Amino acid sequence: MSYAGQRLIYDADAHLMELPDFLERHADRELRSKLPDLTDVLTGLFDPEAYTASRGHSAAHVASLVELGDDLTRKGPKWHEALGAFHGPERSHALDLLGFQRQVVFSSFCARLIFDAPDDDVAYGAAAAHNRAMAEFCQADERLIGVAMVPLQDVRRALAEIARVSELGLGAVWIAADPPGGRSPGHPLHDRIWAALAEAGLPFILHVGSSPLTIGDAWMNDGMPAARSARGGAEVIGSKDLTVIHFGANRFISAMILDGVLEAHPNLRGGVIEMGAGWVPDMIRRLDHVVDIWSRSEPQLARAKRKPSEQLAQQMRFTPYPFEDVSQLVSGSCAELYLFSSDYPHAEGGRDPIGRFARSTASLSSSEQKLFFAGNFLDLYPTRATNDS
Repeated sequence: MSYAGQRLIYDADAHLMELPDFLERHADRELRSKLPDLTDVLTGLFDPEAYTASRGHSAAHVASLVELGDDLTRKGPKWHEALGAFHGPERSHALDLLGFQRQVVFSSFCARLIFDAPDDDVAYGAAAAHNRAMAEFCQADERLIGVAMVPLQDVRRALAEIARVSELGLGAVWIAADPPGGRSPGHPLHDRIWAALAEAGLPFILHVGSSPLTIGDAWMNDGMPAARSARGGAEVIGSKDLTVIHFGANRFISAMILDGVLEAHPNLRGGVIEMGAGWVPDMIRRLDHVVDIWSRSEPQLARAKRKPSEQLAQQMRFTPYPFEDVSQLVSGSCAELYLFSSDYPHAEGGRDPIGRFARSTASLSSSEQKLFFAGNFLDLYPTRATNDS
C-alpha cells in the first residue's frame, strides 16, 4: 500500500534538491565562470562531498528508505537525505511509495539567483542551464512534471526560452512576481509571451522565490535581544516573513486581471504555489469590487465579459498551506481554486500532508474533495495528463 492508498492524488508542489554543480554541468561553457554560486546558498544544509550526482544516494541508504514503505513521509529524512532528492531514478521509487499519480517538481535554490542575476546574459543563460538540468531529472519518470524558469524582461529571449522549454518536455514556467522589464504584466509587449504559453499549454507559475523571500532586515530590527530563528537558507523563513509572503503574487495576479491578460487569453492557465491561500478569497472580493467601482472612471475595466472572480476560477489555481482550512477557503470563494501539495522533500510540507488536508476538507462534498486532490490539477495541466482519469 502506498502513502496515498486508494485516494487519487496529484501533487502540485514538490522539489529537487540541487547539488553545487547543478547549473554548471548544464550551462554553456562560455557562461560557466559567470554563473551564480550555488555553494553559498547550500552551505550548512549538507556536505556536498558526501553526494555523487550521477549515482544518487548509496544503495544501502536507498534500501533503508524504500523499506519505510508508506511511512516514507512520516519517518523518512527531509532535504538532501530524502529518497529521490537529487536523482531522478530515485524519485521514481519515492513516487511508488507516495502513490501520487503525477508530481510537479520545482528546484529549491535557483529562483532568486536567476531572477536577481546581474545582467540578462547571466539571467537567461542560467535559466537555460536550470531548464536542461530539470529536464534531465524528470526524464526518469513520466509522472514527473518539471517546472522551467524563464525571466520575462527581454521578450525576445523569453519567447526563445519558452520554445526550448516546450521542446524539453517540461510542463510549466516559473516566473518572477516583479514587473517584467519595469512594465506591468499586461503591457502590450508581453502579449506574445502570454499567447505563447497558452498555445504551448504551459501554465505560468508564481512560487516561493518569485519575490524576495524575506520581509527585510529593517523589520527585524525590533530592539529586542537577538533570538534564535530558522530564517535564512533555501526556503526557510521567519514568522514575520510568512505574514507577507503572498504580497508579490497578490499584486502580480491583480495587475494581470486589471490589465485584461486572463480575459484576453482564456486558454492561459496559472498557479500560485507554496504561498498559502488564506488571502485568495479576499483578493477575489476586492477585485470584483474594484472593477465594479472603477469601471466608471477607468473604462477599460468594463470591457471584460467575465468578472475577476470568474476569470480566476476558470484560469488560476492556488495551493493552501497544510495548516489552512480548505473547507473555509472554499466557502469563501469556490472549490475550483485549490490544489493538494506535499512540498516533498522540504520540511515545510510536514510529515502527513494527506492527513492534514483530508481533515480540513472533510466537510466538503465528495465532488469538491475530488477537485482538491485531483480535478483542479488536471485542469491546470491538461496537456500533461491526457491519459489520466
